[in-house]
Amino acid sequence: MPTSALSSNALKHSINTRQLTMIGIGGVIGAGLFVGSGSTISGSGPGIVLVYLFVGLVIILVMRMLAELATASPETGSFSTYASRELGSWAGLAVGWLYAFHWCVTVAFEAIAGAAVAAQLVPGVPTWAYALIFMVILTAVNLAAVTSFARFEFWFAMIKVAAIVLFIVVGIAAFLGVFPGFQSPGVDNLLGHGGLFPKGMTPVLLATLTVFFSYFGTELVTIAAGEAKDPVLAVRRSMRSVSWRILIFYVGSILIVVTLLPWDATEVTKSPYTAVLNELHVPGAQLVMNLVVLTAVLSCLNSGIYSSSRMLFSLARRGEGPRALGTTGTNGVPIKAVLAASSAGFLAVIANYFLPTGTVFTFLLSCSGSVAIVVYLTICATQIVGRLKKTPAERDELPVKMWGFPYLSYLVAAILLVIIGGMALTPASQTPLELTSLITAIAVVAGMVHQKKTARTVTARVSTERPVLDDVLTNDH
Repeated sequence: MPTSALSSNALKHSINTRQLTMIGIGGVIGAGLFVGSGSTISGSGPGIVLVYLFVGLVIILVMRMLAELATASPETGSFSTYASRELGSWAGLAVGWLYAFHWCVTVAFEAIAGAAVAAQLVPGVPTWAYALIFMVILTAVNLAAVTSFARFEFWFAMIKVAAIVLFIVVGIAAFLGVFPGFQSPGVDNLLGHGGLFPKGMTPVLLATLTVFFSYFGTELVTIAAGEAKDPVLAVRRSMRSVSWRILIFYVGSILIVVTLLPWDATEVTKSPYTAVLNELHVPGAQLVMNLVVLTAVLSCLNSGIYSSSRMLFSLARRGEGPRALGTTGTNGVPIKAVLAASSAGFLAVIANYFLPTGTVFTFLLSCSGSVAIVVYLTICATQIVGRLKKTPAERDELPVKMWGFPYLSYLVAAILLVIIGGMALTPASQTPLELTSLITAIAVVAGMVHQKKTARTVTARVSTERPVLDDVLTNDH
């Protein structure tokens, strides 16, 4: 039986189009926007808006390529499944395990990050206790049913979207000088503190990796499509709207921050959105933003458990992971895969109880920090190879097509390679790139070994069955 059929029979198609669309919208707005953007602004200057815009345009093109693949064949394994089909089992195995590893690390990080935010809101409780509570609740949500995950993620996304839209509306009013008690600085903060790039271009390249990481999660909708009621319609709607989501939520809100506040203000580094609201004398700004950040962190934690577990499930069903991870319970949930995905978070809780976790997390985040670029490169290669293999009739039948193929596809791949080259030449980004390259090399070697082993097994099976088949055919005659 084909892998897609196995996946379809094992998982329940319970996510409705509205939920899947909102999961796609919420996937764009991660905790990195609210927290990580402060360091990129202070490190690069107001020109960081152009970095968010540039990287955003690259992501839009990559997601268009993924949409072409996903609408043609919605799969739980998404780009990993497509890579196995078009490039070979080695590629699907490598990128699938890298992706699962990345989200397992993210789950661990977000559990501790969420605990730190909760401790600010309600002090007096140990951070490990908060982390344990979050892990237990969201693991239970993912174990209950896929609809539980979808409902939680829907409301998490609603809160994040409402917060960003309200922030942008208030920011525009302040810029136009119609917000009470605030005098608009015009464009002084953009151009009057050393220009757009006061520290030169080197910090800008370093910030690119952080920006790529903050955008990561946009692909979640194609993974969830494997459990959607109408996956083609939902993926098409969500991926077509990715452009305005990126431009409004990221570029728009970051532009508000660097326009209303000097890029080198101390408050911007700590929490740019809180700093803007404080500057506008919005009451309870710190409390409101802490609640929004906590929502974003828990959303990322919830999505991390889901996406990692579904990728592990898909790998197992394709024979590229332990078989046990490819089984489901009576509720259609891959229970063992969910527990495996959440185990990193529980290990982080234990580490947070006994040991200082800063060093461990820094190492793990460095290892997985560049995985986003590896995933995007794989999507590029898969889409290019997959399209070239199709006949003209098959290309005409594609529900969604990559713009300007093959030129834009090659351009995106070249841009990603240039970014990797630039990171290799930048001292501050060399360590994360080296660590990610190391685990990528390990994953690729493992994939090649697995592919050769599978090929030998198939060859041996054919050799064994051929004489029997010949005898049957001879006797028939």
